[in-house]
Amino acid sequence: MGDGLAARPLGRAGLPVTPIGIGLAALGRPAYITLGRAEDLGEDRSVATMRARTWAVLDAALAAGVRYFDVARSYGRAEEFLGGWLRARDIEPGAVTVGSKWGYAYVGDWRMDADRHEVKELSAGRLRDQLAQTRALLGQHLSLYQIHSATVESGVLDDQDVLAELRELRAAGVAVGLSTTGPRQADTIDRAVEASLFDTVQATWNLLARSAGPALSRAHRAGLGVIVKEGVANGRLTSHAAPPVLASAARERGVAPDALALAAVLAQPWAGVVLSGAASVDQLRSNLSAVHAGWDAELDERLSGLDEEPEAYWAARSSLRWQ
Repeated sequence: MGDGLAARPLGRAGLPVTPIGIGLAALGRPAYITLGRAEDLGEDRSVATMRARTWAVLDAALAAGVRYFDVARSYGRAEEFLGGWLRARDIEPGAVTVGSKWGYAYVGDWRMDADRHEVKELSAGRLRDQLAQTRALLGQHLSLYQIHSATVESGVLDDQDVLAELRELRAAGVAVGLSTTGPRQADTIDRAVEASLFDTVQATWNLLARSAGPALSRAHRAGLGVIVKEGVANGRLTSHAAPPVLASAARERGVAPDALALAAVLAQPWAGVVLSGAASVDQLRSNLSAVHAGWDAELDERLSGLDEEPEAYWAARSSLRWQ
């Protein structure tokens, strides 16, 4: 990938990252809300097969120069898979940047047909319990710990017990951040900036969901590192379901729709890391080609009509089934 994946510091914490990182939401558990998983993964989603698939993607990412890896307690066995890979490859703490999240618990029991796959609780007790679990799996590799899907409505940003725990963690040398969700992402981001505690914010931004952009720009100016998730909208901006205007523009550029969608994110001046949620080495390579896909004002204008109202976008996301 050449200079397109050169390392750079993320926000005021100065975490060394690359413009594209790897998120393991789609690899750490058998079911997820990504379109096309039957085609991408096939029928064998045993723990051993998913571990091997994860390690293959991680090996390819490391070889390509990727240096940021993102997991969460709720991503099934993602922390276990990542931690095992780090040890097997003799990767020293600090050689790559590892971020994880707390707040959701995985309850799917490795079943495709589980009634519920994850349960959310943003309490100080869960933070303490899940931090201990994360440290047991990732050890000294943990560089960043994030609230998972914080919202203003949840009250977590006003929970003094949670904030005290995060301050203690930060004082111990682990950067702290949050991820956001829902149509009011901007409000959550602005509230996090006001807290003067967080080193990073992870938010959804893509060609279908641009509303958080101004708030992310404000967070960036305030010194927070910005991590962008769902850059291909859970598969809606890939070859599985790309809108015709995106598919046409991608063909003209000689790349796949996912690469062009991620190029749009990379073009945002506030974007520190854009996560690839690749479930295979081929998908990863397509995602990584975004660094050379190019983006310009004409293309931005041409695809601006894809942007949806926040309520409509998040309603569509909520309707995606675990598959």
